[in-house]
Amino acid sequence: MTIELKHLRTLLALHRAGTLAGAAERLHLTQSALSHQIKGLEGDLGGPLFVRKSRPLRLTRIGERLLASAVRISRELDELARDLSQFADGGGRLHIAIECHSCFAWLTPTMERYREDWPAVEMDLTLAYSFAPLAALAQGDVDLVVTSDPEPRTGLTYHRLFDYAMRLVVAPQHPLAGRAWVTPADLAGETLITYPVAPQRLDVFTRFLDPAGVAPAAVRTSELSEMILQLVASGRGVSALPDWALRDVPAGRRLVTLPLGREGLACTLHAGIRESDAERPYVRDFIAVTRRLAGGSAEGAA
Repeated sequence: MTIELKHLRTLLALHRAGTLAGAAERLHLTQSALSHQIKGLEGDLGGPLFVRKSRPLRLTRIGERLLASAVRISRELDELARDLSQFADGGGRLHIAIECHSCFAWLTPTMERYREDWPAVEMDLTLAYSFAPLAALAQGDVDLVVTSDPEPRTGLTYHRLFDYAMRLVVAPQHPLAGRAWVTPADLAGETLITYPVAPQRLDVFTRFLDPAGVAPAAVRTSELSEMILQLVASGRGVSALPDWALRDVPAGRRLVTLPLGREGLACTLHAGIRESDAERPYVRDFIAVTRRLAGGSAEGAA
């Protein structure tokens, strides 16, 4: 009995597609050719791989046993390919620039997980280019930019990482705390606490206040999310923060978060990279790890 890699790939395709036609499409085979391959394998194994006419397709005990091996071997082959690519690339360099101070909340654990698979990649994280990160990317000073504001530039490409929502944070005693959502006009008399970033690079201004012709009464800045939350809790102002920055608020700290507008303010984070780096395995894997750990199943490029 000879079980080949193509047989394992067939089992994986059947399991993932749920139908013979879907599996044939995934494998770039005709349905007739796939059926012939399956019948030959079933003859060698001495029994059927799946229950005919079941929807979705249901594997037999023989099929399930072969599938378990297919999953394990496929994972090992992926790891082998990644390791060999790492050797071929000589490790590589991945210097990351971020525009948002609060990105540390999800980016640091993502980098730690990524290092387990790519220990030879030279990694660095910087805010030094936060005022012109895309220019630094194009010039080769950094290799990846995390941005919510992708700009078309020759030689650069953007890949969507994940979606998030901006929310207004107020103290429980604040007059806005009882609202279902807030309008731009609600912030006209407020002190808005932000990161030390130009207003034209903050979504709360460019996508919420500016289009309505509204400005807050005052703006106060702080570099740390924790300090911003302390200022809000003590009634020194309000702040608009991404939802990921609010996930780990200490249980003892009472804060109220509200949507910006009736429908909320939805945003998207992208990874900007050079087109010449788009097929480097260690770059593609960093984007995949970020999607999986920080943003779930967001896929595709913007």
